[in-house]
Amino acid sequence: MSKLGTKSECTIKLVMTKTYIIDSDIRKAETLPAFFYKDPSTFEALKDHVFLKSWQFIGDENLLSKTQSVYPFTLLDNYISEPLLLSKDDNQKINCLSNVCTHRGNLVVLKPGKLKKLTCGYHGRKFNLKGEFEFMPEFKEVTNFPKPCDNLHEFPLVKWGSLLFVGLKPLFNFQQVIDKMNERIGFLPIDKFIPSETLNKDFIVNAHWALYCDNYLEGFHVPFVHNDLDAVLDYGSYKTETYQYCNLQIGYSDESTNTFDLPKDHIDYGKHVAAYYYWVFPNMMFNFYPWGLSLNIIQPITLNKTKVSFISYVLDASKLEQGAGSGLEKVEKEDEAIVENVQKGVNSSFYKSGRYSPTREQGVHHFHSLLAQFLNL
Repeated sequence: MSKLGTKSECTIKLVMTKTYIIDSDIRKAETLPAFFYKDPSTFEALKDHVFLKSWQFIGDENLLSKTQSVYPFTLLDNYISEPLLLSKDDNQKINCLSNVCTHRGNLVVLKPGKLKKLTCGYHGRKFNLKGEFEFMPEFKEVTNFPKPCDNLHEFPLVKWGSLLFVGLKPLFNFQQVIDKMNERIGFLPIDKFIPSETLNKDFIVNAHWALYCDNYLEGFHVPFVHNDLDAVLDYGSYKTETYQYCNLQIGYSDESTNTFDLPKDHIDYGKHVAAYYYWVFPNMMFNFYPWGLSLNIIQPITLNKTKVSFISYVLDASKLEQGAGSGLEKVEKEDEAIVENVQKGVNSSFYKSGRYSPTREQGVHHFHSLLAQFLNL
């Protein structure tokens, strides 16, 4: 956060170069201007400045159940649209590689399966499962060949339990985010979480992706928007903690039922914690409940359209639909309605920006500060 600096007067400034500045003092700061959510050039700039420089969830080890498995996919389709592939080589190592042939740009692998080699179907260029160049027909006369750039580009990959995360050009180490989350939820056996396809669901929200994140990052709206959730959580004790590239909202309950059974050496031991809500910059949400994890991935599609994916990993199925971790689709629909209304509001010619509640909107301020920092790099 050191690159953000401070300002004593105007807390947010938009100049012709579209520089966004958020005052580090939440008491003085103004929110991102409405222009941020309406400007096509800013929406495009977020690709290079934010999404290419951060981390994304790409699935879990179940995609590659056997040695010599390959799995092609497109990262953030319809936005970044980066063709990637996962491979498990003979040493059981999972690799994340570019799925673009280094000869003429053809896609190398078109469908999941088992392959001993990666062979481009256009001109026969061949790579091993680590992405290393091995053979190319009709290239004997080519000088200074092959070079390192003839290998498939390999991207940094981080594994947490069975979950996989990739960074294209990351500016920070994702392990430090995992370590921070483990300070609170490390007692959970995340390697034993079981994926549940029946609970997974995608939603389309007619709003800017950052507005959806804004809404997630504060419990301020819970008493006004989520009656059922408000009945479960103790709003007065609701707490937000911010870290470097993630933040945490802790949902406490008035009762000890449907809460975590915390070990005695846990920082929250003796408290009735119903949920740990972690947000990771820029668009990942890790919602830990006594039943397991609801992972939410927020994917930009267009300036005013967003895909929200709910991906579930179950630890204790007997605790599903209890406490704060119940009725998640109803909560989602309530969030969608309010966020879509906000989208209409920020399009007004008369709304410019707002202010933050120092006690309730620390998470939103943190998010906006990181967006400004990355956009200004």
